[in-house]
Amino acid sequence: MKQDKWLLLTIVSCFLGLVGITALPAYAESEELTIAAASDLNFAFKELIKDFETQTGERVKLIGGSSGHFSTQIANGAPFDLYFSADIAYPKKLIADGFAVPESLYQYAIGRIVLWVPKGSTLDVSKGMEVCVDSAVKKLAIANPKHAPYGKAAVAALEHYQLAGRMADKLVMGQNIAQTAQFVQSGAADMGIIALSIALAPTMEQLGKHWLIPADAHPAIEQGAVIVKSSKNQERAKKFLEFMKTAPARTVMKRYGFTLPAENLKP
Repeated sequence: MKQDKWLLLTIVSCFLGLVGITALPAYAESEELTIAAASDLNFAFKELIKDFETQTGERVKLIGGSSGHFSTQIANGAPFDLYFSADIAYPKKLIADGFAVPESLYQYAIGRIVLWVPKGSTLDVSKGMEVCVDSAVKKLAIANPKHAPYGKAAVAALEHYQLAGRMADKLVMGQNIAQTAQFVQSGAADMGIIALSIALAPTMEQLGKHWLIPADAHPAIEQGAVIVKSSKNQERAKKFLEFMKTAPARTVMKRYGFTLPAENLKP
């Protein structure tokens, strides 16, 4: 009888292993908060997530990329818990379409863009946007404006300075703002329009020089976060959003050049 019982348990276990092959990993993943975040947050969030994990004991997985791509992925069922977009319009659309929790919407920052060149470059970015027409500029890197908010801002800035037509054949487009910066670092482009938050990262400050593009040269880059409705980690997600509203977290964001909303302050 004992042997029969163990045989039955073995058969049942094997059967459950087959039918539950996707269910078991999903349960394990629910123990970790997964955040899809725009690439301009890469450096700031590495600091913030470390602080959050130390304070709470929670585990966080950060996935960086373009805001537009993440929005599409979430609408198609991607297993993210929190979405930090570089354009608040994407979270608002997800709410309207029923893919995000309405009351969780939070405008966490306003971003800025800069002209950036490697430190050894002969290009003088202190001249501002006029440096774009320097004969040494063969390629200018920007993020793809179709799905990257910082790319849209870059195009708007070029139009503002009446440079869009002159630079059209020189543009190299990254899938997101992090890849755009890599193009300039690697020499694939002579100069780039990237996020201030990336230019202010310690490693980037050592590697290059930047010029802050005036805020009135492009529409405000209003950035927003939202909890994904299908998330099984909504309480953890709420905890991270509350953490983002605290003074220490806001100090980190300011250090990376973000302008922050005044509302929803936490001690």
